[in-house]
Order: sequence, then structure tokens, then C-alpha cells
Amino acid sequence: MTLQNQIKVWVGLLVVTIVGLWVLRGILLPFIVGLALAYLLDPVADQLEKWHIKRVWATMIILVIAIGLFLGAFLLILPLLVQQIIGLAQRLPGIVHQLQELANQWSPTIYEWLGESRAQQVQTALSDIMAQAVGFVGNLTGQVMQSGLTIINALGLMVVTPVVAFYILLDWDHMVEAFDGLLPRRSRDEIRGVMRELDKAMAGVIRGQFTVIVVLTAFYAIALSLSGLSFGLAIGLITGLLSFIPYVGFLVGFMLSMGVAIVQFWPDWFGIILVFVIFMVGQFIEGNVLYPKLVGTNIGVHPVWLMFALFAFGLLFGFVGLLLAVPMSAIAAVLVRYGVRKYRNSALYLDG
Repeated sequence: MTLQNQIKVWVGLLVVTIVGLWVLRGILLPFIVGLALAYLLDPVADQLEKWHIKRVWATMIILVIAIGLFLGAFLLILPLLVQQIIGLAQRLPGIVHQLQELANQWSPTIYEWLGESRAQQVQTALSDIMAQAVGFVGNLTGQVMQSGLTIINALGLMVVTPVVAFYILLDWDHMVEAFDGLLPRRSRDEIRGVMRELDKAMAGVIRGQFTVIVVLTAFYAIALSLSGLSFGLAIGLITGLLSFIPYVGFLVGFMLSMGVAIVQFWPDWFGIILVFVIFMVGQFIEGNVLYPKLVGTNIGVHPVWLMFALFAFGLLFGFVGLLLAVPMSAIAAVLVRYGVRKYRNSALYLDG
């Protein structure tokens, strides 16, 4: 297969995939989560098979344990979590109002430091930033509730997702063999190499990001609760769960936590600094330990391209697009690197 034909095939597959996702975006959430869950648990099923447990029983055992752990943890914290989320939503306008009052109290000091004209500019800029921050959090929450957590999708997640995960996990090896049998003989080894790169990237996205989300959710929820921050459990869970969207989880959690901490602890600086330190430690762990070790080295996507993918997929597909932005970016990066390698070995490049 020539380079031109290979590029056409891969680009065509990518375009068909994107168009299909756009057409079916309203019903994809439980299927995507089920597929990701099956991919996440496939190594565990393979290990159980090595222990001479049949695939069907291994699949059932894994899913029952996974669903049991999830439901157990969810039901234990659900009452407190719902209470805190409702309380945070009700208190948010009041928190913003109190922050504005505190800013007004500091206005004379700011005027002395900066002068009247610059102080007014700073105060106006801070007011705009706070209004935009509150609007961003509100819009993000509304979009998630509208596109990701509708009644149909919620029922689908609870009912359809386990069924999808069960059948995909059960037939995973057969599906891989069937796909491998369809590969063209002449290019089979080459395509297998690309698929191994894709598998490595997906392992970083799904298994790596899942681990990052679990660790960050536990860290922020426990640390903020122990710090005495009001709604610490809810803010910690929001921060950790939104960390699947790079940069967004940290920014949303940091703005919420610092706003609540200033209103709650003022004028006690210790509580405010403690919350600030918690987020700095969490960001350091995420940026220097978890993400590079578990995700970054496998994805190989530039941060600018990742940000563009998040905005583009979020605009096109809503909440489902946010879930797919990182995986699709990783797939595109693998295909681009493959195309560059082929180009560098082609007569077009070597003759030049």
C-alpha cells in the first residue's frame, strides 16, 4: 500500500469516526463509559484467565466487585455529598457577595498603594474576573447537567453501561482476533505496530487518567474536609472528577475553595493559607508525579493541541466531547507520528 493510500485510509477512518460521533452524540455516553470500563478491566480478566478461571466467570466476578465497590462508596457518601452540593449551590451567590464586600473594605488600602486611577482599574478587573469565574462554574455545571446527566443518560449509565461492559469484556479477545484477521496481509505487521502505539496511548488515557482521578478525588476530598473547609467534601469530589479535563478540575476547585475559605476563615489567614497549600500540593502531585508517570508519556500530545481539542470537541459534542477529547487527541497524535515517519522514509522526502 502506497503512502498516499495509507494516509487516505487513516484520514477516512478518522473522518467517519468523527461524523458518527457527532450524529450519535446524544446516546453515546453509556456506551463510551462501558467501553472504557471494559478496556480498563481487561488486564484483570486476562490475569484471572491465567489462574484457570473461565472468561465468563472472570468477567462476572470483576464486574460484580467493581460495581459493588462503586455502589458501596457512592451510597456511603451520597447523603452527605448531596447535602453539601445543594448547600454550596445555595450559598454561592452569598459567597460572591461577601467577597465583594471584603474587596470594598480593602479599597482604601488599595487606593493608598496604587493610587485612585490604578486602584479603580484593579477593582474593576477583579469584579469582572469574579463574575466570569462564577459564570464559568455555573455554565459548566449547567452543561454537564443538561448534556451529561439527563434522566435518560443517568438511567443508561446505571443500566446499559454494566451490560455493555460485560459483553465487551467477555468478547474482547475475540474482537481483537477478528479485527486482526481483517488486516491486509502485506501491511499486517505495519498496522499491528500502529495498533500497539494506539493501545499504549489508550492505556495512558483510560487506565492512567482513571488512576489520576481516583487519587486526586481522594486527596482533595480528604484534605479539604480535614482542613475544616465548608463543603470540603463536595468541592474535593468536584475537583477530582473534573480532573479528566486537563486544567479545568484544578481551576474550578481552586476558585471555589479559595472563595469559600476567604469568606469562612477571614480574618484568620491560617485557614486560607492551608487551603491554598492543599491545592498547590495537589497540583504539584498531579503535574510532576501522577500525570507524567501515568498519562503524559503515553499520550504524547502537546498541551496547546490538547486545549484546542478540549474546546473543539466540547463545542461539537458537549459533555461526551469532553470525555472523548483526550482519547481522540491521542489517536490523532499516533496517526500523525506514523504519517511523519512514512513521509521521512518516502521517495518524496529522500529525493528532496
